[in-house]
Amino acid sequence: MPRVKSKRPYRSTLRQEQASQTRLRILDTAQRLFTDHGYGATTMESIAAEAGVATDTVYASFGTKAGVLHKLLDIRVGGDDSPVALLDRQGPQKVRAEPNQRAQVAAFAADVAQILERARPVDDIMRGAAAVDPEIAALRARMQGGSRFANTKRFVSWLAANGPFRGGTGDEEAAAIVWTLASPEVHGLLRGEREWSRERYAAWLADTLTRTLLR
Repeated sequence: MPRVKSKRPYRSTLRQEQASQTRLRILDTAQRLFTDHGYGATTMESIAAEAGVATDTVYASFGTKAGVLHKLLDIRVGGDDSPVALLDRQGPQKVRAEPNQRAQVAAFAADVAQILERARPVDDIMRGAAAVDPEIAALRARMQGGSRFANTKRFVSWLAANGPFRGGTGDEEAAAIVWTLASPEVHGLLRGEREWSRERYAAWLADTLTRTLLR
């Protein structure tokens, strides 16, 4: 009996890689169009045309235009499209493993600076869209006040495991301080309006958090 040839695994892998590249191309195109023309004026059809794909492909990949923006922010925050939670990535895990609080804060500030360089331009788009689109406003509220604050609380718990905070500051208050100082809004003011370098911003964030929270 002749042997039945099995499908080669690399074919499936190749298709997955091609699909991933297509999704990333769509997202890159969407960010450019959102920035150049505004979220409201950008259509799924225009994203598809500029990305060189069928409109159905954009809908199949992201569902809605809000879904495109949501996924775009996720990708920029994480740095790639791998299905790894933010706090499980190398930068946050380095912060978690560091036994010295000051070194933890410095590593956190450096990681946040890198994340905001990628993500803050997309958050600017989202913040502008939220002013006229209730769906985007609700999405941004969930992401900033929900998931970002929850991640901040995890970072604060890692800090608290290595010692108490200055003046008896509690974890919830410390998280509110970090959440505010490391926000995209503050990053935009210092990097955009005041034209600080990324290095200066990261150094400021580390110094300010150290002086505010640590003994």
